[in-house]
Amino acid sequence: MNGPNTEFALDSKRNVMPKKKQHVDLSDQNLLSLILRLAIPSVVGLSIHALQQVVNAIFVGALGAQAIAAVSMTLPIVVLLAAAGQGIGVGAASFISRHLGAREYLEASRGASTALALAAPIGIIVTLTLLPNLPGIFATLGATPTIMPVALDYAGTVLLGYTPMLLNTVSGFIVRAEGYTRFSMWVMMTAFILNAVLDPVFIFSLDLGVRGAALATLVSQISAVGLYIVYFTKFGGTVLVRISHISLRADRIRQLALVGAPATMTSILSALAVMLLYGAAAPFGDDSIAAVGIAVRILMVGALPITGFCIGAQAILGFGWGARDYAHILRAAKFMLFVTIAFSVLYSAAVVIFARPLVSLFSDNEYVTEIAVSTCIVFHLFFGLFGVQSFVTAMLQSFGRARLSAIVSLARQGYLFIPAVLLFPLVAGFNGLLASQALAELGAGIIALIVMFNQFGELRRALRHGPQERSG
Repeated sequence: MNGPNTEFALDSKRNVMPKKKQHVDLSDQNLLSLILRLAIPSVVGLSIHALQQVVNAIFVGALGAQAIAAVSMTLPIVVLLAAAGQGIGVGAASFISRHLGAREYLEASRGASTALALAAPIGIIVTLTLLPNLPGIFATLGATPTIMPVALDYAGTVLLGYTPMLLNTVSGFIVRAEGYTRFSMWVMMTAFILNAVLDPVFIFSLDLGVRGAALATLVSQISAVGLYIVYFTKFGGTVLVRISHISLRADRIRQLALVGAPATMTSILSALAVMLLYGAAAPFGDDSIAAVGIAVRILMVGALPITGFCIGAQAILGFGWGARDYAHILRAAKFMLFVTIAFSVLYSAAVVIFARPLVSLFSDNEYVTEIAVSTCIVFHLFFGLFGVQSFVTAMLQSFGRARLSAIVSLARQGYLFIPAVLLFPLVAGFNGLLASQALAELGAGIIALIVMFNQFGELRRALRHGPQERSG
């Protein structure tokens, strides 16, 4: 293998072959093995990320109901901050995998380098904009006088780590897009272990409270970025991240942005949805806010592995789309669909059955536990459909179909949920708040099913009539 500065032989833009081999052959016809090799590390990685949120909540929960309510109120801000990283990362991953499938390796490298070049200034600008406005944001979220100072301590430190978090997110998407999901898993695992070790040290030993939890997360994010820097400079694969490959051409940025925009909007709406949930729960007191925060975290624990599986296997769909191998796409898509539905249904059933012991991990307050148990059960009634939504969104992103991706991905926390959470609590109180999440999940699942059957039909027609039938 050649050194890290190996470049491409530029004799033909489309057929140029890299001197380095891919870590995983995305055209491998042994689909079961290929999907598992790509998806399992991604699932493990994002599951670890979910577990990191749980561990943080458990340590913070020991500080009292106000502390966990304050950290829970910061969660939508964190999700909102992650929106830019998700959008840039999804756009870059789709761009990279499709160009790898078309054997346009230099173009794939340009997309990766440009994505990272866009991430850093965005992170800095957002941090400087939000820091002075945190008090107003928490006041809008309904923070009580007892919660406000704790929330400001936590969120102020979290914001300092936003730029590393953004670079970490985009780097992970780039590495997974070329099929090296295992490295991304090890990065997330290292960050989790470091975070788990530092949490009790900073929170209790150094008596930093919730600020210590945020500081532990900050250190782990910076460490993760360091590992990705080592990967790109020393152990990089097919996609080469280089300053010389950064391209700010409008058409290339537009390609990254169009596919990534629905993912960004989904993350923004997810943050807004959680904000609205907390706002609707605020009139019922701090205990209700804490209970909703617990239910949202448990929902996240189930959602992230499914998302991880789809992200890990997504490179196969994008590679097949670039290579116009529709049979490969259909076989991969059916297996992905089976796995996502099976997991989401089993997780939904497990939470409904074991809601009380799960909730007890986060709080020993009897009243908070009672509210959180009922909230968890209702929130997970239709979670079995989340697997369909995640798969369909990943498939559409792989194909570069931004509009359809937006229709599916924006339903669950957007145009179905927001009207419901604004209206139902006014009519039915706290029960209306719970119903808004469940009914939005059901409606989004139905929309995803309709789009999925339509896409499968198009793929079958393209398979019968040849590559010329493919639509962009």
